[in-house]
Amino acid sequence: MLEYRSSGILLPVSALPGPYGIGMLGEQARRFVDFLAAGGQHYWQILPLVPPGGGDSPYMSPSSFAGNPLFLDLDMLAEEGLLTPQELESAQCPNPDRVDYAWIHKTRPALLRKAWERGKKQYAKEVEAFLEEEKSWLPDYVLFMALRAKFDGAELKDWPDDARTREPKALQKLREELAEDCQYYAFLQYLFFLQWTALKQYANERGILILGDLPIYVSPDSAEVWAHPELFQLDEDYMPTAVAGVPPDAFTDEGQHWGNPLYDWEYHKKTGYAWWRARGEHMARLYDTVRVDHFRGFHTYWSIPLKAKSAKEGHWEPGPGMDLVKVLESVPGLSLIAEDLGDLDDTVRDFIANSGLPGMRILVYAFDPVGESAYLPHNCTPNSIIYTGTHDTPTFVQWLFDEANPQERAYALEYLRLREDEGFGWGAVCGAWMSPSRLAIAPLQDLLGLGADARMNAPGTMGPQNWSWRVREAALNPDVSGHLRRVTRTYRRCL
Repeated sequence: MLEYRSSGILLPVSALPGPYGIGMLGEQARRFVDFLAAGGQHYWQILPLVPPGGGDSPYMSPSSFAGNPLFLDLDMLAEEGLLTPQELESAQCPNPDRVDYAWIHKTRPALLRKAWERGKKQYAKEVEAFLEEEKSWLPDYVLFMALRAKFDGAELKDWPDDARTREPKALQKLREELAEDCQYYAFLQYLFFLQWTALKQYANERGILILGDLPIYVSPDSAEVWAHPELFQLDEDYMPTAVAGVPPDAFTDEGQHWGNPLYDWEYHKKTGYAWWRARGEHMARLYDTVRVDHFRGFHTYWSIPLKAKSAKEGHWEPGPGMDLVKVLESVPGLSLIAEDLGDLDDTVRDFIANSGLPGMRILVYAFDPVGESAYLPHNCTPNSIIYTGTHDTPTFVQWLFDEANPQERAYALEYLRLREDEGFGWGAVCGAWMSPSRLAIAPLQDLLGLGADARMNAPGTMGPQNWSWRVREAALNPDVSGHLRRVTRTYRRCL
């Protein structure tokens, strides 16, 4: 259950500062926790911790359960004697403002291999125990990753047929051939969950709860599709018969063609949603609260024919409904919020309301001057989470000056009493914090008043501008945390 009248900051782990090209789970993450505590916050919201997939998106991951080994803290590995000072120096990246994924993907695996070579005997018993503890997903995942490497990074659809369809004799031979590689990938997962558990404990001890993220879909190039094709709508060649997306919406007139395989909901129902229950139990261990991405897909989902040229060619199909919601709510320790944005009709709104889960209100969508938006702070209900923006929206300053029409801008300036001397981002934070919503969240970019260059993701687009923004350490200073605490205290979201 969410704490009543609290607040937090959204910052992906990847966006943390540090010298190694991407945010990690060590000292810089702890400093950010300290920054939040000094600012009177109760929540750190992050994006999915899973390995990134196509377009470096955490919503197109090769696994629903694995952790992203790029987040492994290199200094902590050096403290364990797994890396040398010279190797740490070689891992430093000259650009502190962006994740250079091409450079990271090229250089980081060799470094992690060196750590494994030095640590595989030291950690052998722990890794074997971890494989047994996580036997429901980890053995399949590590073999999937080893096979992907063997096939030079080819996508699952392009693998040799006997490996792709898990022909038993071929699979056994490959498992024996790739045993060392499987141990390497298991070693990385063991270290990831070791580091993440320690970081979460550090945060919780300082009064900071972790708000995680549950992507509704998996990648077509994933361990789940390979190991459990029965979970999805696939043909006899294990290829999707239709894929996920959304119709035209606020982000694009063409709709969004995500390309994820769709679930076989009839099969899931027959199993009592066992895979989803396991996923929920996994999330309950990782996070204190979980945002369910694309929650409206539980009611109805957009099904796009595989060969469709546009997402507009899709149609709505019924989802699992309250059956799945009840299964997830029955998982001990799993607290949920619903990402209820997008194309919603009255039946979907009723479904979300009947679920009882708090939904989201987005400030950058609130200022229609001829309407009475449900996202305006005074219209927010207590059982909601108000955001100044999300990882998919423009930053507030970007919206205000680059995307809002003149009438929207004028209304926002008047409603929020925005002042340049205070900072337009801070005005948005004050507007969200004063709302009745039980929880208020702002992306760190809005605290800092940053514009278009700091946007995290533009849905429907691909390129190095997505998922790559990072904050500089100097921005996480006492002046910012002190002002954040004053704002938070003013609107009675902290003591």
